[in-house]
Amino acid sequence: MSTATSAPADTPLKRAITGKLLFLFILGDVLGAGIYALVGELAGEVGGAIWVPLAVALVMAMLTASSYAELVTKYPKAGGAAVFAQRAFRRPLVSFLVGFSMLAAGVTSVAGLALAFSGDYLGALLDVPALPAALVFLVLVALLNARGIKDSLRANVVMTVVEVGGLLLVVALAAVVLGRGDGSPGRVLEFSPDHSPVAGILAAAVLAFYSFVGFETSANVAEEAVEPSRTYPRALFGGLAVAGVVYVLVGLAVSTAVAPAQIAGSDGPLLEVVRVADVGLPSWLYSLVALIAVANGALLTAIMCSRLTYGMATEGLLPPVLAHVLPGRRTPWVAIVVTTLVSMALVLSGDLATLAATVVLLLLVVFISTNVAVLVLRKDRVEHRHFRAPTVLPVLGVIASVALLTQQEAGVWLRAAVLLAVGVVLYALTRRASRGPRGTQRPVDLTRSASEGAQRP
Repeated sequence: MSTATSAPADTPLKRAITGKLLFLFILGDVLGAGIYALVGELAGEVGGAIWVPLAVALVMAMLTASSYAELVTKYPKAGGAAVFAQRAFRRPLVSFLVGFSMLAAGVTSVAGLALAFSGDYLGALLDVPALPAALVFLVLVALLNARGIKDSLRANVVMTVVEVGGLLLVVALAAVVLGRGDGSPGRVLEFSPDHSPVAGILAAAVLAFYSFVGFETSANVAEEAVEPSRTYPRALFGGLAVAGVVYVLVGLAVSTAVAPAQIAGSDGPLLEVVRVADVGLPSWLYSLVALIAVANGALLTAIMCSRLTYGMATEGLLPPVLAHVLPGRRTPWVAIVVTTLVSMALVLSGDLATLAATVVLLLLVVFISTNVAVLVLRKDRVEHRHFRAPTVLPVLGVIASVALLTQQEAGVWLRAAVLLAVGVVLYALTRRASRGPRGTQRPVDLTRSASEGAQRP
C-alpha cells in the first residue's frame, strides 16, 4: 500500500478540501438516516445481537472501500464507479448501467428516507398520516433543491455533529438505564429463535449495509481534495471506522436498554431508548434531532440524483430534456421533477425495509463492478504513486457483495430490475435520437459526465 507525496495538479477546480474536512465529509455522508430508522428492522431479523450485523456490514464496506481508495488515488480526476467501469471494460452500456444503478439507488434512497421522516419520529411532533406526509416531504425537498440549496462543507460539519451527538446520546441513555439496575446486558448475545444465527446475521446485514452506504459518493470530490493520493485513503477508512464504532455502540446500547420485541419493526426505534431512560428528555426533542439527520440525508441525496441526471443528459446518456435548467436559479428543474416523481412512486410501492434493501442491491451491482475494475486496471500504470489495496481485498469484496445479493428477496430483485429496465430503454432511445443523418453518434465523454454531473453542487 503506497501513498503519493504529490498528485496531478492539472485541474480547473480549486483543491480546497483538506484531509480533516474530507474525513468529516465522508463521516457525515455515512452517518445518519439508516441507523436512526433501521435498528428496529435489524432487531426483527437478528434479535438482541443487533451489533453483529452492523459489525459484519462494516467489514464488508471496508473491503469495497479499499477498491475505491486505490481507484480514486490512481485517477484523482475520475468521477466515480461509472468512469472506473468505462476505463476497465470499455463497454458504454456497462458503464451506463453502473452509473444508472447509482442514480436508481439514489432515488430509491430518497423514497426510503421520506418514509423514515414521516414515521414515528414525525409522529412524536405531529399527528399526521404517514404516507401523505412522506409525499409532502418529497415536494418540500424538491422545492429546496430547485431553489439552489448547496451542500457546503461548513453545513456538513454542523450536521455531522448533530448526527453523532444524537447517536452518542442514545449510548449515554442506555448507560443510565444499566446503571440504575434496569436493562439486560445479556441480550446483546441473544439471537432470534425464528431462524439460525447465521441466516439472521446475513439477512440483517443486508439492511445494516444500508447504514454504511454513502462513502462511494466521496469519489466525486477527489478532484477538489488537497493531495488526494495521501489524504483520501486516511479520510475514507477513518470515516468508515468511526461510523462503524458508533453504530456498534448504538446496537449494544439499544439491545441493553430495550427488549428486541419492543423495537422490532419500528421506524423510530431510538425513541424507545429515550422513553425507557426516562431522564426528562422530551421525546419531541430527540425526534427533532432524528428528523434533521433524515432530512439532511434526503436533501443531499436528492441534490446528487438531480445533478447526476443532469450530467448524464448533457453528455447524451439520458434524454436531453432532462438537462433543462431554470433561467434564474440555474438549477436542473426537469431532472428535479422527474427524480422526485420516481421517488414518489417508490414511496407508494414498498415499506422502508424493502426500499433500503433495493438501494443495497443496486449499490452491490456498482460495488461488484468497482472491485472487478480495480483488478482489471492493475495493468494500467500512472506516473504518480497511489494507494494499492492487497489483491485479496477486492476479491473478498466481490464475494461479500455476491453473498449479500443472495439474501435479497424476489420482490426486491423485481423492483431493481424494473428500474434498470427503464434505464436500458432510456439508453436505447437516447442513442437512437442522438444518431446523425448517416447513423453517426456524438462521442460520449463519460469522465466529464460523471465528474461534473455527479458533483455535488
